[in-house]
Amino acid sequence: MSGIPRFSVRHPITVLMIVLGVTLLGVISLGRLGIDLFPEMAAPRLYVELQAGERPPEEIERQFIESLEDLVFRQKGVTGVTSTVRVGAARVAVEYAWDRDMDEAFLELQKVAADFGQNADLDGITITQHDPNSDPIMTVALMNPEIGDMDVLRRTAENYIRNELVRIEGIAGVEIAGGEEAEVLVETDEYLLEAYGLSVDQIAQAIGSYNADASSGTITEMGIEYLIRSVGSFESIDDIGSLVVAWKERASTAASEDGRAPGRTPVHLSDVARVGLKSRDPRNIVRLDGARCVGLSIFKEVKYNTVRASRDLRRGIARLEGALPGYELRIVQDQGLFIDGAIGEVRQTALVGVLLAVLVLYVFLRRIGTTAIISVSIPVSILATFNLMYFNGLSLNIMTLGGLALGAGMLVDNAIVVVENIVRSIEAGMGPREAAAAGASEVGGAISASTITTVVVFLPIVYLHGTAGALFKDQAWTVAFSLISSLAVAVLVIPMLAGRFLRGTGRAEAKRSVQFRRYGALLERALDRKGIVAGAAALLVAAAALLIPVIGSEFIPSADADEYSIRLSLPEGTELSRTDGTIVGLEEAVRAVFPGAIETIYSTAGPVGGLVGDENSLFEDENSAVMRIRFRRGHGLSDDRIMAGLGSSVAGLPGVRTRIAQDQTALPATLGTSEAPVVVEISGEEIETLASLAAAAKERMSEVEDLYNVETSVEGGRPEVNIVVDRLRAGMLEVGLTEVASSLEDRLSGRVAGDWEDDGERRDITLKLPDASLGDLERSYVSSGERRIRLDELASIEIGSAPREIIRTNQVRSVLVTAHKREGRPFDHAIADIRGRLAVLDLPDRYSVGITGAEAKRRAEFADLRFALILSVVLVYMVLAAQFESLLHPFVILLTIPLAGVGGILIFLVLGRPLNIMAYIGLIMLAGIAVNDSIILVDAINRLRRGGLAAREAIVEAGRM
Repeated sequence: MSGIPRFSVRHPITVLMIVLGVTLLGVISLGRLGIDLFPEMAAPRLYVELQAGERPPEEIERQFIESLEDLVFRQKGVTGVTSTVRVGAARVAVEYAWDRDMDEAFLELQKVAADFGQNADLDGITITQHDPNSDPIMTVALMNPEIGDMDVLRRTAENYIRNELVRIEGIAGVEIAGGEEAEVLVETDEYLLEAYGLSVDQIAQAIGSYNADASSGTITEMGIEYLIRSVGSFESIDDIGSLVVAWKERASTAASEDGRAPGRTPVHLSDVARVGLKSRDPRNIVRLDGARCVGLSIFKEVKYNTVRASRDLRRGIARLEGALPGYELRIVQDQGLFIDGAIGEVRQTALVGVLLAVLVLYVFLRRIGTTAIISVSIPVSILATFNLMYFNGLSLNIMTLGGLALGAGMLVDNAIVVVENIVRSIEAGMGPREAAAAGASEVGGAISASTITTVVVFLPIVYLHGTAGALFKDQAWTVAFSLISSLAVAVLVIPMLAGRFLRGTGRAEAKRSVQFRRYGALLERALDRKGIVAGAAALLVAAAALLIPVIGSEFIPSADADEYSIRLSLPEGTELSRTDGTIVGLEEAVRAVFPGAIETIYSTAGPVGGLVGDENSLFEDENSAVMRIRFRRGHGLSDDRIMAGLGSSVAGLPGVRTRIAQDQTALPATLGTSEAPVVVEISGEEIETLASLAAAAKERMSEVEDLYNVETSVEGGRPEVNIVVDRLRAGMLEVGLTEVASSLEDRLSGRVAGDWEDDGERRDITLKLPDASLGDLERSYVSSGERRIRLDELASIEIGSAPREIIRTNQVRSVLVTAHKREGRPFDHAIADIRGRLAVLDLPDRYSVGITGAEAKRRAEFADLRFALILSVVLVYMVLAAQFESLLHPFVILLTIPLAGVGGILIFLVLGRPLNIMAYIGLIMLAGIAVNDSIILVDAINRLRRGGLAAREAIVEAGRM
């Protein structure tokens, strides 16, 4: 190690060029590093989504899910399978081990799905991999106070705004919600059709046969070939209304009255129906601050810089507003702005840390020149780190920047030790160049060992395959890169600067730096009372260990944000207009609770239409809604106050399932904890038994004061009407089940009989009968050829309800009881109360109850992190044993780790914060950081003993130094 400092002192220009080269490349690397909120984390989770018409959940489970689960479980690396089955649809979530190659897993699962999808009874089957990083980077509301027609707003968004936005570099697509689409509505009724002897089938066939263009061949004349086309498409609404759908015989008396001969009279479509252009019922309704609008969800390309895409989008939106007078494009949510703010906050924290480190240096060293030399190590080390990050494919995110912020103080540790030793050598009378080489060489081994011990504690994190490994791997690499860079600067750059800029007088100088003269006396008294000191240390460690259960723990901490969301689920079967009305009323209630504190409220009622990144869109229906609330900056309200206020707002909504959450980041979705934090899973076979056990569990969990919004997954079954066909009667009348279903679908949903081009868009021509009540349903007719038979002659009608959903966990039926936890009390303390309440449940044979969700992940991750902590300590011992060539000295140094833990535990107790995976990573880092001072102290003691001092004198003198 002595060769490097001597080379540095002798060749300052070479070292300067190395520093300038590293600086230049570091600036270039910084400009090319990607910027995102979190490191790239491929959640090991795939989804198989099935569409199966309107089949009830039990039929889908029996016919498809059970066999599909068998096939999925045979795949390599599968750790768990969870299925959710609802009316007409099902989703199978396949969990893999974190070290599984997800591209390979996707291809294997796709092959299984392709074979399974050959089933003719399935409407569709798809494989998706939900990536929270592919969520919309921006949500925009399109409004125009002078235009109330949502079809006009939709057409503007689809035909112009979307096309302009996707031209922006990095923008992958735009999804539109909240619009309406006009259609040609042909409204008639059964009595009018019967009067003319017509049926829905006949009208649909007439519209289809006269609304087409066809090629009829070619004619060649005088060397020119003409294409012959038969043109029959409708050109206007009047054309559709004047369509002849039947002929009616004229009576002979009519001939004498109007002068025309007896014959047939045409029956036009307008005679039996009202034909007009109307907006069809919307699939969803979007509102911004109570006013209807069209919502645009904008997505970026994979791995494109989110912040850059957001800035370009804002400029593009400003240009669009200038090109569309009267239209307003309001940005509701901007992920790029959030990321920029979060990263800017971490960047500012790192800068403050650097400035504080420099200030502390000056306070202790009392020399501007010495402080400046040490301070140079910070920017040089950081720029060198950017080089290593770029060449290793890392990005700038809150984890890697957090690593730099954590390392900001440690970056100067090595430089401080080197400069302090050089200054002491100069104060002892050595020349600057000689002191720079000798001083750096003398402590080179110690700072190398201290740096390596800090680096090796990150090796277990890099090798972890769980959540902590995926989340902190990039941070571990960043800290390791920064510390290695700081070591290189300390042994290469600092001696060169010290030799050039520090000056000595050739004789011993009075020491100007801060001295701890009383420390030597204190240390001597401690050495006289070894038993008391060791006993006190042991008591502190024992007390800290006893405090760990008191402090408590949780999975991940919540982040402060000014945005909150309320997800509503009204009773199954609720129509969209009622859901929208509930949202409007709820918005008024929320504004009344927080007068003047709310900036915007953006709400969506109904399904979002399967937007990319929304893993729950498969099960959304007209009864679902989402309200996103953004508070003004500086509102002065605590999170608990806001959550309590929102809870009181939804408390007056009977029969409505609600979920209130603080909108944070994509992290919970990546980790699989985006649902309620408290999840109790009851497994068994019979749905009725599971439902009763869930009700009992809900009642007991409601008694826990820390919980609110306690709900079960079996509440609120969807109402359904079963048409029970009498096979004997149907056989006698020669009517099949298909004819019954087809006739009812025409009666209730209408039939699309073709389309019509209007102003560049194709409009559906929909033939619809009046809305039917349950009583009208019994009096409906079933068409069979030329005959029309009343439904009540063929079938009976039974009213019931289907289960809201069936959940299967690892091929066993289960029900979930979910709850949210109030802030204040540690998560694991609330879980302990829940376990105590559920222990008294009377479970039948082959039924079990367990706490899953965030609690299961907390236990699994904490077990992995405990292993990582133990492995880190073992690796630190190995490095120390190699450094000191001793098996005893490392044990002395390792005693500092539990004592450092005492301080860490005490800080958590004082702040009232529970332990979580973030805190655990900090404790692992502490295992490498805490030994640094001890390494330097023991190294100094050994050097002094080799110089002839006795052990006691060497210990006291090393402590003073």
